[in-house]
Amino acid sequence: MVSGPSGVGKSSVVDVVLERSGATFSVSATTRAPRPGEKDGEDYLFVTDARFDELVAAGELLEWADYGGHRYGTPGAPVLEHIAAGEDVLLDIENVGAHQVRAAYPDAVLLFILPPSLEELERRLRKRGDTSEEDVERRLAVASEQIEDAKATFDHLVVNDDLQTAIYQVLSILG
Repeated sequence: MVSGPSGVGKSSVVDVVLERSGATFSVSATTRAPRPGEKDGEDYLFVTDARFDELVAAGELLEWADYGGHRYGTPGAPVLEHIAAGEDVLLDIENVGAHQVRAAYPDAVLLFILPPSLEELERRLRKRGDTSEEDVERRLAVASEQIEDAKATFDHLVVNDDLQTAIYQVLSILG
């Protein structure tokens, strides 16, 4: 499992790691609307609140959490099928979900991508140009909490101050 605060470059790391490692990416379900260019079933499974409620009630999610006013969760069946076939599966999830997966699957490897500093994370969030001042402040507050939790919970911490170095470190950890 890979986690990290919004703006840390997690998606950039995960994309290359998937390409180089041959691991399978777990597509999460979410209640948020697709962003431009996102494809249902590839980037996320875009579901209604009612459908998400059904997934939770049926126990079909390995983990789920509220983040940014929307819910995200990992459908369990595809992950377990890939694991049963001997494949590595990479989950991109939040800390809350990581705790849920760790409780159910103690052997799961938890990896957290850190920013070089909160100041650099703020710079990256502002550079995106699509994040309001209020949202930047909220994301920084959440990031501080996530980082403190990760230091106590996650197996590996990787600082993304250089993308290629971070990718190499994650690939080394995943073996």
